[in-house]
Amino acid sequence: MDERPNIVFIMSDDHAAHAMSCYSGRINRTPNLDRIANEGMRLDNCFCTNSICTPSRAVILAGTYNHINKVYTLKTKMDNTLPTYPKLLHDAGYQTGMFGKWHLGQGAEHCPTGFDDWAVLPGQGLYHNPHFIFKDDSAPGGRREIVNGYVTDIIGDMTVDFIRNRDPQKPFCVMCHHKAPHRPWEPDEKHAAMYLNEDIPEPETLYDTYENRSAAAADAHMRVGVHMRFEDVKAGINYDMPEMNLRKWAYQYYIKDYLRVIASIDDNVGKVLDELDAQGIADNTIVIYTSDQGFFLGDHGWFDKRFMYEESLRMPFVIRYPKGIKAAQASNDFAVNVDFAKTFLDYAGVEAPAGFQGTSLRPLLEQNVPDDWQTSMYYRYWMHDNHHMVRAHYGVRTHKHKLICFYNDGLDMEGARDEKFPLEWELFDLEKDPCEMKSVYDDPAYADTVKELKAELYRLQSEVGDERYSGVP
Repeated sequence: MDERPNIVFIMSDDHAAHAMSCYSGRINRTPNLDRIANEGMRLDNCFCTNSICTPSRAVILAGTYNHINKVYTLKTKMDNTLPTYPKLLHDAGYQTGMFGKWHLGQGAEHCPTGFDDWAVLPGQGLYHNPHFIFKDDSAPGGRREIVNGYVTDIIGDMTVDFIRNRDPQKPFCVMCHHKAPHRPWEPDEKHAAMYLNEDIPEPETLYDTYENRSAAAADAHMRVGVHMRFEDVKAGINYDMPEMNLRKWAYQYYIKDYLRVIASIDDNVGKVLDELDAQGIADNTIVIYTSDQGFFLGDHGWFDKRFMYEESLRMPFVIRYPKGIKAAQASNDFAVNVDFAKTFLDYAGVEAPAGFQGTSLRPLLEQNVPDDWQTSMYYRYWMHDNHHMVRAHYGVRTHKHKLICFYNDGLDMEGARDEKFPLEWELFDLEKDPCEMKSVYDDPAYADTVKELKAELYRLQSEVGDERYSGVP
């Protein structure tokens, strides 16, 4: 029997870390997600390299930054001939499965490859009675059909069935990728009445007025209330209401549905964990729960993501592996989504190709972090001024500071707008200003910090093979 560890990679869509109780989230309880953290490790500084669904998923699968895998925006789909960690695991004898949200394109050139079995949602997919595209060797690109039920339960059941029907003599890797809690947050009947008679605590920065920062922050179209639609709050919106009153009203409507769909995710994670126990394979199975990026839960008065600000940049990441990771651990060391592929391959004993970027997180997870572990990370958002009007930017985050360059140019890229805006910089002192309410870029006291961070930004760009925007000093 092959003793290599099994891998269950559970990923949701737009689940902010601060909406998990194991991350001291104040607004809900997630007992099954907490179970993974309590029986393993919670990463407190896990970040994405591009906070938008399609590019982040490409980074995770291909182990490369978006300028390498060419998946820059929601419009640029992934070439499914690229090497990915599931293909490498499959070639090394792993059984592989993929169920749920794919969001990397459809058809023969973009459907999942490297999997023994797969069933994925077309595009974003529906919450109720969704279409799925099933692997079918007689139909290039797959076979589409409606599956009756609630999407989170369906994806959870598909994952459990794959585990039950596996060859027990071989290790497996299954990707369970939930659509929830992506907008428009439609709960199932079981959870529809949660929070009806209570108010959810408001975030500290719900009434942000975007002073002391870039024009890019003020001009983004993702303010709670004023930039929402009927389906976001399931009620008519009085856009003539004073904006701060409207934010207060709309926040309660949308955040409750957001938490309700997460409750269903938590139930289905519990279902997968229980199946591993029932099969007697929990000790030799790595279980990961994460999201493709963070999300603004009314923070800064916003919903959605995209910005390099903390709530959007930060990913939840909890992992359990009883044979190799000690229980009840947490780490503040940096992890980035480009590191995931090498991590999975490392634990499976499979060598990563030379073109893979990032670093295996195994030393961090096993509490054997080397002295030269990464203390900074590089971010770039390419989908300029489209979908919520968030402008193109890149930046560097360290443990103490964050420097962002809004270069504000779509670079003629598919999925980005052509209109350009004046270049802007922001610097945040994360120790003194963890909510990122005031840029200190122009403060003379931070002149040396700006110089140091620009040097680090350019070093990281060179290291990962990206190019500085033309004309940026």
